[in-house]
Amino acid sequence: MPISPTALAQLPVRRLDPNDLLACADLSENRGWPREEHKWGLLLAAGTGYGIDDPDGEGLLACCVVTSYGPELAAIGMVLVAERYARRGVGRRLMEYVLETAGETPLTLYATPNGQPLYEGLGFTVFGRSEMVKGRFTASAPAPRVPVRPATAEDLQEVLRLDEEIFGLDRTPLITRLPAFADHLRVAVEDGAITGFAAAWPNMDTHVVGPLIARDTATAQALVESLAAASDRPLRTDVDLRHTELLGWLKENGLEPIAVNAMMVRSLPGLPGDADRRFAPLTVAAG
Repeated sequence: MPISPTALAQLPVRRLDPNDLLACADLSENRGWPREEHKWGLLLAAGTGYGIDDPDGEGLLACCVVTSYGPELAAIGMVLVAERYARRGVGRRLMEYVLETAGETPLTLYATPNGQPLYEGLGFTVFGRSEMVKGRFTASAPAPRVPVRPATAEDLQEVLRLDEEIFGLDRTPLITRLPAFADHLRVAVEDGAITGFAAAWPNMDTHVVGPLIARDTATAQALVESLAAASDRPLRTDVDLRHTELLGWLKENGLEPIAVNAMMVRSLPGLPGDADRRFAPLTVAAG
């Protein structure tokens, strides 16, 4: 028997932990998304997951993850509701719980066209858009000659410093997980100083490029080219639409547009940091 709207609204929201990884991946698959177990592992370790258990005992009815950067910002991602409970107010119920838990902390997220009206109704506003591109990198349009090399353990402190300068907040718990999470981590170095860094991490049949932090477009291109040369998979990344030169270059090199998502924020006019040097997020779920 279908559960009533009143009963749905009373189902408890609980904290998720790494033991819920497979249930989260099952829910992704239920909604036609890739299972993305590797990404779920990072998000549940570095962030806080919230979920509603299916009263029929069939795993999770809904879930999401919140990645905190302290009292100044948190990122919401992976908001999923099981197909059998879609369009019954469950997503709003979960989001309202997250907003109440967050209190005065500003929030950001990436919204699909379908999800954007829900978030607008909860006080989020659009401050930009991001395009997802995917494909085999052809290297037909070479990157500028900017020195790039594999990152080492000795680079970590400078990478953290640069990330905080450009992202605008301390992401140490997330960035320090990159060496273990990513298959490839590169830094751009000029005159002995790190001017950018980027990672490529495995996700199903692709390597996702992100984060991509760089002094300028030429440096971002050189980092992507270096990662592509190390990968035997198609690349995927999400690039802020303001970076038209990088997007055009990626498309010249075989990556094709997949989707455009709205970048949204609540209780802030936009994200902190330097958008001109922030080319792609680690994931759209974590910033």
